[in-house]
Amino acid sequence: MILGNCPVCDGMIEVREKSVRGKKIKLYACTNAHWETEDGELWELSEDATCDFRIWQNTLARYGKWLSYKDVRELLNEGEIEVELVSKKWGKKVVYTKKIVIDPHWGVSVVWEDM
Repeated sequence: MILGNCPVCDGMIEVREKSVRGKKIKLYACTNAHWETEDGELWELSEDATCDFRIWQNTLARYGKWLSYKDVRELLNEGEIEVELVSKKWGKKVVYTKKIVIDPHWGVSVVWEDM
């Protein structure tokens, strides 16, 4: 399934199923990124890859947010989206809204402070 244009190269972002520590997780990766693994845990770019852009579905999991197809499509089209994140501070659950933006190295980044 194609979700949109790659923000780094002329490829497209597609959905790939990966297994990490026994859990199935979606990887939204460029069609020009070819990944390989020997042990199923550490994924490395193959020699024929021309782009390494990827967004892991669980990249914001520590904040209680898993990125859906809709989130990634909107992020690729708009460049940024607002999401609800959850934090546990002093034993209390705190819900707050933050922007996430495309980051060529990490996939996405949270904008913690307004500029």
